[in-house]
Amino acid sequence: MALRLPARAFLTGRAFPRSGLSPPRHFSASPRSTMRIATLQLSPKLGDFEGNVQRADEILNTARATSQGASSLPGIHNWKPELLVLPELALTGYNFPSLDAIRPHLEPAGTGRSAVWARKTAQRLQCKVCVGYPEIEGEGNSEKYYNSLIVVDEQGEVVHNYRKCFLFFTDDTWAHEGNVERGFKELSFPGRAEPNISTSFGICMDINPYKFEAPFTAFEFASRVLGSKSQLVILSMAWVSTHEREAYDALQGGQDEDAFHWWLQRLSPLLRRKMQHARNLDGAGGDKRIVIVFANRTGSEPATDPEKPPTLFAGTSTILAVSQREGSEGLNVEIPLWDQLGASEEGVCFADTTAEPELVFGIA
Repeated sequence: MALRLPARAFLTGRAFPRSGLSPPRHFSASPRSTMRIATLQLSPKLGDFEGNVQRADEILNTARATSQGASSLPGIHNWKPELLVLPELALTGYNFPSLDAIRPHLEPAGTGRSAVWARKTAQRLQCKVCVGYPEIEGEGNSEKYYNSLIVVDEQGEVVHNYRKCFLFFTDDTWAHEGNVERGFKELSFPGRAEPNISTSFGICMDINPYKFEAPFTAFEFASRVLGSKSQLVILSMAWVSTHEREAYDALQGGQDEDAFHWWLQRLSPLLRRKMQHARNLDGAGGDKRIVIVFANRTGSEPATDPEKPPTLFAGTSTILAVSQREGSEGLNVEIPLWDQLGASEEGVCFADTTAEPELVFGIA
């Protein structure tokens, strides 16, 4: 199934989608799959933890919403998110060429610098915060290292620590593989109609075929999402753009379409196979819906190979859902999309899933 969406214009309704999706229609807001979600898209500098923290706080405190459902006042605290997701290795940068290079930035789970920032931010915003960081476990000869994602709740308590399972070649220079069993967790959101949300976690390469050696159609990650009956998918990413610098700069604030199309393609089993969870995020039955958070970074970093040009990151953080309704001729599938950032911009992507999405696409 070819999934092709237009660039920035499709968020404003000024363009029709390409082949694979029917024209957008207006969406009547409903209480289904209710959640207020934010992602922080930033351009961290490699190895500059303090500078990256300062920049992250600056963006969060001054961001202005462009999506429906958010306060017109600047600052994410005025939008009252329930969930904030940051990119992979968000506060350290990503392109470390070796274990020796990343070692000064490794953190024990729950007690390192990234966890301290996550705890402070979660308590200040009274929401759950997910932050990608480089983890160290054990001592001496028993040391292991992971590309991890920590989840901190509103009280500042660590409620989950996910470790990337499918490693990109950059990770292979220092990290161990995680366990896929950590890729699922019920997150508790007290006071909601459906307080326990079945959640799948992934980090970037996790959505690809294992080592790019498994069959393309194995769809390991998407199959786990469906098999676990997840209602929410959180993807923390440092996804690399395939564009060279000239083409990347030519996007001029638009999305990296190639990256976005690939993400949807890797999750295409959610469009074809029947979802098995009994209730959506708000506890409602009927139409099935899985909310998906793509939290990517932007900017550039020196390549791990000094002979190569800098690595460009695809940005394009997105909050959308896949919605299924059973019809007389099978599944009717739609993709409501609430917000999406450009490839090269820093900012906050925000969705109130009770609000009308920017657009809804039906599968042709």
